[in-house]
Amino acid sequence: METRIYELFKDRSFGRILFDEPMKNHTSFKIGGPADVVIIPDNEDDIVNAINCCRENGVKYFIMGNGTNLLVKDTGIRGAVIKIANGFDKIDVIEDRVFCQSGALLKKVAEVCLKHSLTGFEFACGIPGTVGGAIAMNAGAYSGEMKDVVTKVKALDRNGNIVELSNEDMKFRYRGSSVIDEGLIVLGVEFKLEKGEYSAIEERMKDLTNRREAKQPLEYPSAGSTFKRPEGYFAGKLIEDAGLRGLRFGDAQVSEKHCGFVVNIGEATFEEVITLIKTIQKVVHDKFNVMLEPEVKIVGDE
Repeated sequence: METRIYELFKDRSFGRILFDEPMKNHTSFKIGGPADVVIIPDNEDDIVNAINCCRENGVKYFIMGNGTNLLVKDTGIRGAVIKIANGFDKIDVIEDRVFCQSGALLKKVAEVCLKHSLTGFEFACGIPGTVGGAIAMNAGAYSGEMKDVVTKVKALDRNGNIVELSNEDMKFRYRGSSVIDEGLIVLGVEFKLEKGEYSAIEERMKDLTNRREAKQPLEYPSAGSTFKRPEGYFAGKLIEDAGLRGLRFGDAQVSEKHCGFVVNIGEATFEEVITLIKTIQKVVHDKFNVMLEPEVKIVGDE
């Protein structure tokens, strides 16, 4: 870590500030070397001020949520990581509208919707990660996506302005949105749902949770589905048909339970995971002429 980074942030009050912090402590994969500084904001001002401080002092920064789709290099991340998660996770409900700060976990939002007998968000009850990350990637499962329930998004643009975007402005698509296109930082979201029956919503959430637990290797650290769904195919089926179930490099392994997941069965390193990912891509391409595109986001510096 540069002395300059420490001197710049040591007396700042942007929430919690952690120096030389191992990123494996902040990712669901449990992989990643140290970041120079990790900032965990408590409120909107903390986020804006931390970003402005980085911009004004030429410090590179990276925005993350709960780290559920990240693969961080063993060499870590230079500059600042701003983690928008716990502490910036307030949820409010007014009639059929749910207002969330971007650090709120999707599971928690689903539980609040259930409490208020609001239906339409059940699909997200088992998706790991935060609202902000889900909006950026238009997260979805079981025939539902963020685009189906979002009405407004509050975000910080590249110029430091707070902007409000409609559903149409968001340009939602499969695993993408204007958040990615325009380098926006999600601050808050408004969802519009419908009144439903508590018991029916609860039953649907239980069913989806059971299906997820039965199919996915939740007993091991991972970053969720490793690859995007190629048009006309399913990544897990291609990997299985290529004979790669259980393939392992070090402690990185193609899940025996679901071939669409690369899991950390011990102390896997970035290099082991990336070697496995590249091997999967090559074998699947050679056998089926389909190039699998990683869904996991690879970050870090040499």
